[in-house]
Amino acid sequence: MGEDWARPVVHFQIVARDLEKQAEFYGRMFNWDAGVDGLRPFGFGLGGPEPGPGGHFRPGDQSHVVLYVQVRDIHASLELAAELGGKVIAEPVLKRGVTGAFIEDPEGNSIGLIQQ
Repeated sequence: MGEDWARPVVHFQIVARDLEKQAEFYGRMFNWDAGVDGLRPFGFGLGGPEPGPGGHFRPGDQSHVVLYVQVRDIHASLELAAELGGKVIAEPVLKRGVTGAFIEDPEGNSIGLIQQ
């Protein structure tokens, strides 16, 4: 088969205690169409950064996964998160040429916002 290659992230799951509220939060926050069946699948848009999703490992006290989502206007996105029942946990910071911030969804899951 030749040389091996890194496997890209192709799917993720958001487990929710209140499915309707979480679907509304993510639908309005990131314009994800959360569908209507029991699993509430959603599709992805076009125009993400090339060559595609990346990731990293970081040491910590508890295991967890953080989504990083590209947004057009980080300040407007922080305001919207608060309006939708989320919480701003880290204001925007410029690091390595990228502006990022962190929010929590209504159930306390961390989400990184990356300025487009």
